[in-house]
Amino acid sequence: MSEASFRFRRSNRSLMERLFEAPAVGRMAPASKVLVYSLLAVWTVFVFFPIYWVIITSFKDAAAVNQGPFYIPFVDFQPTLDAWRSQFSEDANCNVASIGRQYFLLAYNSVAFMLSPFVTIAPMEPQICKIYLAFTNSIVVSVISTALCITVGSMAAFALARIQYRPKFGNILIFVLLCVAVILATSYGGVPWYMSTAVALALFFFLVRAIGKHFRMTLGNGDILFWIISQRILPPIVVVIPVYVMFQAIRMLDTHFALIVLYAVANLPIVVWLMHDFFANLPIELEESAQLDGATRPRIFWEIVLPLTRPGLAATTLLTLVLNWNEYLFAVFLATVKVQTMPIMVAAKNAGEKGVFWWEMCAVIVVMIIPVIVMAILLTRFISKGVLMGAVKG
Repeated sequence: MSEASFRFRRSNRSLMERLFEAPAVGRMAPASKVLVYSLLAVWTVFVFFPIYWVIITSFKDAAAVNQGPFYIPFVDFQPTLDAWRSQFSEDANCNVASIGRQYFLLAYNSVAFMLSPFVTIAPMEPQICKIYLAFTNSIVVSVISTALCITVGSMAAFALARIQYRPKFGNILIFVLLCVAVILATSYGGVPWYMSTAVALALFFFLVRAIGKHFRMTLGNGDILFWIISQRILPPIVVVIPVYVMFQAIRMLDTHFALIVLYAVANLPIVVWLMHDFFANLPIELEESAQLDGATRPRIFWEIVLPLTRPGLAATTLLTLVLNWNEYLFAVFLATVKVQTMPIMVAAKNAGEKGVFWWEMCAVIVVMIIPVIVMAILLTRFISKGVLMGAVKG
């Protein structure tokens, strides 16, 4: 056997070859492994350090915050629960007994949004702890709005991925003009909204039947997708005042229903845009086979398509939940007393009369990030697959 053949044996390889050449197919060279894991370790520290800093700051006092920075508990500083006690001692109803007696508030808030447009819900006695109320409001509003947004958005995305639409531009223009007419008639003409809406729908039906066939310019699914995502590109501050006036006119300010509908509508474009890619990458032969067996489109969607896109659905759900959980602008305009959420609570702590106490605000932030972290842990095995599926094209 020649000398060259022995070179591939591990014992005959030089030190440089052992360090920089992969020992086998599918494995990394030792030097590459050290470099990759070192970069991952640095990135992990970079990502988790802000969370670690918030957590340890919530266990500091004024001296530890002002004389720092201190990083390691029991070494650099002595941990204390003063920041946590202050969150409950400021409010007489924030003791464990009061919260325990009103623990059913979470279930109460889940149905309150259905009743608030029709009846006035009196505040509970004794007054609930403000942090607990904000926490339960955030859970109810975020979870329900996320579920509504994912349900409607995934169905819309599936329809755009599998059905070709050809709406005529002229018909769309007629619809927009009639919507403007309804707004003007209701706002300035004193016409009841239900009457003006009924007249506009009737006019739209007859105009489309009469002159709609003469329009030639049509739009496609790509145009519809771009229009949907453009609603998210629009800065929320542009529409927050009209939205406030609208909910004030229908007497739905400071209700769970208003926040749930607004959050779902605001994040619907993101769900449609992301889920469209997941549905488009599925082989259509599976759906055609199911149709040959007599399955309807709704049954194909719920029993075949959705199970195959669970990773993407999980990733989209987590993203939508985080956006709803952290939303501040709409909440600060629409929520005043009963439905204040955790972002408003954190902002209130920041703008308190006694000044900014960072260690106390960090305690509230820790409470705020717990549900999102728990949800991310539960969906971890789906999120990585969903991100990779969304990156595959063709």
